[in-house]
Amino acid sequence: MAMLSFVVRLRSRSHITVRRRAKGSMRSPVRASSSRDQARQRVGILMAGFIVCFSIVGGRLAWYGSREPLTTASIGNPAVVASRPDIIDRNGALLATDLNMVSLYADPRKIVDANEVVEKLSAVIPNLDWRDTHKKLRSNTAFQWLRRQLTPRQQADILALGIPGIGFRPEKRRFYPGAETASHIVGHVNVDNQGLAGMERYLDQQGLSDLRQLGMTSGAPLEPVRLSIDMRVQTIVRDVAAKSMEAYQAEAAGAAIIDVETGEVLAMASVPDYNPNEPSRTLPDGTVDKEYEKGWFNRMSNATFEMGSTFKSFTLAMGLDAGKIDLNTVVDASRPIRMGGFTIKDFKGKNRPLSIPEVFQYSSNIGTAAVADRVGIEGHQEFLTRLGLLTKMETEMPGVATPTQPRTWKKINSVTISFGHGVATTPLQTAVAAASLINGGRLLPPTFLPRTSEVAADIGKTVLKEKTSADMRFLFDWNGVKGSGRGAAVEGFRVGGKTGTADKVINGRYSSDVNFNAFVAAFPMDKPKYIVLSIIDAPKTGENGGRTAASTAAPMVKRIIARSAPLLGVQPRFGSAGELLIADY
Repeated sequence: MAMLSFVVRLRSRSHITVRRRAKGSMRSPVRASSSRDQARQRVGILMAGFIVCFSIVGGRLAWYGSREPLTTASIGNPAVVASRPDIIDRNGALLATDLNMVSLYADPRKIVDANEVVEKLSAVIPNLDWRDTHKKLRSNTAFQWLRRQLTPRQQADILALGIPGIGFRPEKRRFYPGAETASHIVGHVNVDNQGLAGMERYLDQQGLSDLRQLGMTSGAPLEPVRLSIDMRVQTIVRDVAAKSMEAYQAEAAGAAIIDVETGEVLAMASVPDYNPNEPSRTLPDGTVDKEYEKGWFNRMSNATFEMGSTFKSFTLAMGLDAGKIDLNTVVDASRPIRMGGFTIKDFKGKNRPLSIPEVFQYSSNIGTAAVADRVGIEGHQEFLTRLGLLTKMETEMPGVATPTQPRTWKKINSVTISFGHGVATTPLQTAVAAASLINGGRLLPPTFLPRTSEVAADIGKTVLKEKTSADMRFLFDWNGVKGSGRGAAVEGFRVGGKTGTADKVINGRYSSDVNFNAFVAAFPMDKPKYIVLSIIDAPKTGENGGRTAASTAAPMVKRIIARSAPLLGVQPRFGSAGELLIADY
């Protein structure tokens, strides 16, 4: 309008000027005509400028109208609606995904009656904290969250209330279809969709969190992240661990399956666990349920334990690899060993010389200590370090625990460590080291992401001679048929392994009546493909009333293999063909 008035005034002045000039002096018709032409040109230029300006404004408005509507979340807080990639298992089964949600906020400066608002919202939102909400509404700030992640029905009901000063922001909520099944592997996120544990946290550590902070993410779907686990097998492993913990009246239980050729973790479970859809729970008094949150603790990789007689596998492998013994070697186990005020004896001793397979079969502490003594302290420490049992395990899983060992190794330390006392490792890295004993001697870092055989061949580290690995396959098979591994025998699948029953350390002392049990197994023993390790913490009973690993941890492995072997593509074989005899070695 201002421009239009200016044009009118200009035209009026031009007209008056022309008339005055006409009256004041007698000019030629040619000069008067020229003045009128100049006036018309000026008006034309102004009108053209007027049209151009309004065309630009109109075009800009049309461009804004064609764009997607902006949300409050995209103005000033782009991370709120940032997507996370779906997580799927090796077969494409969905493990984690984003759901579109809305969250309720308020602009307290626009709230007329805080009491009325709280009263209306409490009719729609269950368990609304009246005092906290009222405090937020009276805060005289520009923005306050009132409730995160509402359902569409709640949003519709609140909109129907017509309360001024409140609004909604779109958000993402993480959903885990498997609930507890793979909670320790997948992990969970907080209310702002930021990874806190498991592979969710791993994704943030790979740069997703940095991108969110820089505002470089959006609500667009991302490429799914595929894990190495098989959800079918994971379901079995978790089910067996949970039922065993209950049946054996134990504090905790767990198990894992590893592909010995690639190092892929196909399943891993630790119970008690939790539902990542509801990582925290609130008690009736409003406090956080700390007992429920104890389920966050992953005993398979985030905790260390003395693994008991499973370590005898590594001690015998050490002696074989160093050439200090062979399968025909006989060691004296006829009487206990007295050393430094301690007496080393066997649980059920034979009180006679034992061959190496018998040392393994009868789980002789005396025989194992004799092998460690032949290798020596430095060789013993170097061998366990070579197998990754004394250093922090490298894998994608966050929060991996670091093993513990004596500051200074003395002879008594080497002796007790030979049968699994004095060094504490994570169960998962024990399984990884055991895989190197039977896969030809290659140590592969465990992975929760898919890994091909070609990649495994490139990154694998040779830690044993092939002959040593062949001898250990024989010992595993021997113990599965004749020793404590018989509790894990599955008809049609040759299962070998080693039990471990350790006195649990409580308040810095070994308890004589509380055990930590483990069983490390391989199958099928004619051509081992998988390592299965189970743990059971402080069981009060077991099969036939026993509390040892043979009565608790070994039956767990039996149930896991019986149910999962067909899913893993292992074909059953029946008959006596392929049985190993000690004479073959």
